[in-house]
Amino acid sequence: SFATEAAAPTATPGKLLLNFAVPHQSILNSVEATQVNVQTSGGDMGILSDHVPSISQLNAGVVEILGLESGKPQKYFVSGGFAIINADSTLNINAVEAFPLEELDAEAARRGLEEATRAETASGASEADKATARIERETFEAILYSLAQNTAPPVQLNPLMRLTRAVTSNEFRPFVYDAQGDSTS
Repeated sequence: SFATEAAAPTATPGKLLLNFAVPHQSILNSVEATQVNVQTSGGDMGILSDHVPSISQLNAGVVEILGLESGKPQKYFVSGGFAIINADSTLNINAVEAFPLEELDAEAARRGLEEATRAETASGASEADKATARIERETFEAILYSLAQNTAPPVQLNPLMRLTRAVTSNEFRPFVYDAQGDSTS
């Protein structure tokens, strides 16, 4: 409606209006940025104002936000999600999980990678357990790569079962989702 459109914030020319959220919180709401870099299933994207409208699936990797009012870039590790670019230069990033890159602990991620690798190759493990361990291993590899390079290689996560094990301050927080999107952890 007209009232809703009139109340909606708009981006300054040459800027993106960014909304960045995970299921349990809004990380950034109507924040102006000059560029956002994301890693998608179609490749790496640098998003500027007036970008062609599109929806892209995010890979596990870094979301980098440039041109904020503070002048300091912000980098987040995301486990997956979607970037929705609108014709009015608004960008909505909806991630399964997101953590500031500086909060990730490389040593905890290395330990998690070793554990996931052992679980993936364990004799007697069910195919479901091996698949879960493979997804976990790929996520830890993406975390470690992101910490080392500030970019991550494309990692395809099974859309029916997404396991992300984010590492923050030596704390593991596993989230396993079944085909209905319900948490099983």
